[in-house]
Amino acid sequence: SQPCWSEYLTTRIEQNMIVNCTCPISECRAQPTTAFICSIVSSEEIIAKYEKALLRGYVECCSNLTWCTNPQGCDQILLKDGLGYGAACSKCSWISCFNCNFPEAHYPASCSHMSHMTCAKCNHGFCWRCLKPWRPTHKDYYNCSAMVSKAAWQEKRFQDYNERCTFHHHAREFATSLRNRVSSISEMPKIRTLTFVLDACKALEQARKVLAYSCVYSYYNQDTESMDVVEQQTESLELHTNAL
Repeated sequence: SQPCWSEYLTTRIEQNMIVNCTCPISECRAQPTTAFICSIVSSEEIIAKYEKALLRGYVECCSNLTWCTNPQGCDQILLKDGLGYGAACSKCSWISCFNCNFPEAHYPASCSHMSHMTCAKCNHGFCWRCLKPWRPTHKDYYNCSAMVSKAAWQEKRFQDYNERCTFHHHAREFATSLRNRVSSISEMPKIRTLTFVLDACKALEQARKVLAYSCVYSYYNQDTESMDVVEQQTESLELHTNAL
């Protein structure tokens, strides 16, 4: 009967189980169509939830689509460009990484760099995704008494890069806050255009982001020759960013 179907479909929609929903008769594998569901369910709120469920299912099935990962919340759908990270979200300007679960694009650090975390207190390495101990290719020298000095040096090196990375993240937050304040001022009457200041703030945000993840990249990079070039480029970018 229609009341039974309505209650059944409504429950499935509210439990987010409507996409693969089948006829309640155990022997029947038929799936209710969109037209059928809309003709049975009368609540506009429930129908809206159903349409959202269909959209989520569609995005999850398409390998070239993903949701914006802005932690502040954004319902925009992004098209993957195959480069690891895409253009800024057209709705909130957030840049997402398409290859890992890290919430934003992290160039020049790789996805593996973002997965390999190290505890600042005990130096324990672990995978950010599964939380299991990290298995490096080199031998574990922390248990060797002859390598205590090297372990201490590594800990100091980690602290140095970590402090630099944290500083750039805080500086990026300052640039974002400054841009928001300037935006509110520019909306006031009789104030000349402040577009150039807003553009400068956006450039600061992007530069601080790159500098922060450059610290991650540099920490894990073992190629001394290429690191000299990276450090020179990073130093130059930091110099100009500080001036801006």
